[in-house]
Amino acid sequence: MADSLLVNGGILVAGILLLYVGAELLVSAASALALSHGIKAATVGVTVVAFATTAPELFVSTVGGITAGDSIALGNIVGSNIANIGLVLGTAALLRPMDVDKTLLYHHGPFMLAAALALVGLSLDGTLGALDGVALLALLAVFTAYIYRHAQQDDDDVSLPDDVDMDDDATATARDYVVLVGAILLLLGGSRALITGGRGVLMEFGFSDLFIGLTVIAFGTSVPELATSVVSALRDEADFSIGNVVGSNIYNVLAVIGIVAILVPITVTKGTLAFELPVMLGFTVLALGMMAVGDRITRVEGAVLIGSYGGFVYFLVP
Repeated sequence: MADSLLVNGGILVAGILLLYVGAELLVSAASALALSHGIKAATVGVTVVAFATTAPELFVSTVGGITAGDSIALGNIVGSNIANIGLVLGTAALLRPMDVDKTLLYHHGPFMLAAALALVGLSLDGTLGALDGVALLALLAVFTAYIYRHAQQDDDDVSLPDDVDMDDDATATARDYVVLVGAILLLLGGSRALITGGRGVLMEFGFSDLFIGLTVIAFGTSVPELATSVVSALRDEADFSIGNVVGSNIYNVLAVIGIVAILVPITVTKGTLAFELPVMLGFTVLALGMMAVGDRITRVEGAVLIGSYGGFVYFLVP
């Protein structure tokens, strides 16, 4: 057992290192692409960065749902969404208070709440089946069309200096795209390594798949969001931090659960309906409330989010 713990611990550390490097590269590439295309950072955070950092949830939930059990898939997404708000957003705010982009809040916040409500509503019958998956993907299509339209409007509204020619100087280079793809691969590899190591440790102590999905796998797949948001906060790019969390939570439910539900029916236990799903909905409302009430998410609010996440994990422990 000692040898197994040592090996898994090494994999865990390697995953963390890969994730940090990937997050640095992802923020840099996304910033460069946003500038080159005249798109606001908040829009890029909700789309490119959010979808990239959601890739681990999609990979792990799909493979887990097919090969290991649907409890891992559902636990991963519910736990990841809670971690994104409580741990990721809370940590970023604790490091540096973040100004809230009200445009992002009013345009994308309702979709984040709608995704959470849709997941809870569709789960009430105890199963997330193929039709439920289609409904979630349909809502994803609406969201994608909506943000694309607003991204086009944002692009039209951007005023550039007179000496900048959008067709020449401000055009994205091949290097920007290569860095972006490389960052995504590092995030995927790092997430997989962290999940493998963390899951191996907990399995040694006999924890259930649902617990593993809600905790170590949810944390592991949220590390890209955590690393990206922390780096963005330290660089004073709050739009990326907040947009990344909002976008990731939307994609987690609509894209990941939507795809997995079509491939493998997901069983929703009474315990999940009574505890984990209401907690996820509560964290969603709390985060949106903090964004709506003030002009920024303060360090105190960040501490509240982190403390709430700690309380959630405490009640999960058998």
